[in-house]
Amino acid sequence: PGSPSGHAMGAAGVYYTMVTALLSAAMGKKRSRTLKYWVLWTVLWTGFWAVQVCVCLSRVFIAAHFPHQVIAGVISGMAVAKTFQHIHSIYHASLRQYLGITFFLFSFAMGFYLLLRVLGVDLLWTLERARKWCAHPEWVHIDTTPFASLLRNLGILFGLGLALNSHMYLESCRGKRGRQLPSRLGCVVASLLVLHLFDAFKPPSHMQLLFYILSFCKSAAVPLATVGLIPYCVSQLLATQDKK
Repeated sequence: PGSPSGHAMGAAGVYYTMVTALLSAAMGKKRSRTLKYWVLWTVLWTGFWAVQVCVCLSRVFIAAHFPHQVIAGVISGMAVAKTFQHIHSIYHASLRQYLGITFFLFSFAMGFYLLLRVLGVDLLWTLERARKWCAHPEWVHIDTTPFASLLRNLGILFGLGLALNSHMYLESCRGKRGRQLPSRLGCVVASLLVLHLFDAFKPPSHMQLLFYILSFCKSAAVPLATVGLIPYCVSQLLATQDKK
């Protein structure tokens, strides 16, 4: 099993960011902490830890991780979220920087993998053991390999860079229309539908190279659609209705 737990780390990082952002907005510019603020603080952090406990228990229950791995995942997820809250340059990164980081991470991972192979270390040894000893070898999926996870993450990073630096995203951010409730609700509903369609698409696993390429493209298409394409289409649709 992976250490620390990726599920626990991801859940902790995402929900920690959401909770702290909501509390910061509730505090306002005056930074005043009223009774309503403390009630919201209690509700949000109680919900946060309830989610973390559920995620950790589920991973331990299905024997995917040991207890110390899920605990380390929660701590590391919160640490990553807290660290990136103070790195403001990520909000203004150019497409060239996104491409450079994506290429660097891929090159570093491949170089490190080849170095370990030269030293006689195979990072995919658990995959071979699982296929050999599992009662149902067909249940061992290729999407659990380190390369599949790497390409999914790189695809998301690449797609996010394309979306944030696209004309569609810049156009959808103009004016106050994108901040209005109808626009946000439309984006949420459309994004959920599109994500459901993406989730239904399963790349063929009989060819590893094709699977990795399609996984990268699928992961890149998700932020490109939800961050760039959908907000642009919703803003254009609302603008057309306003003109009528």
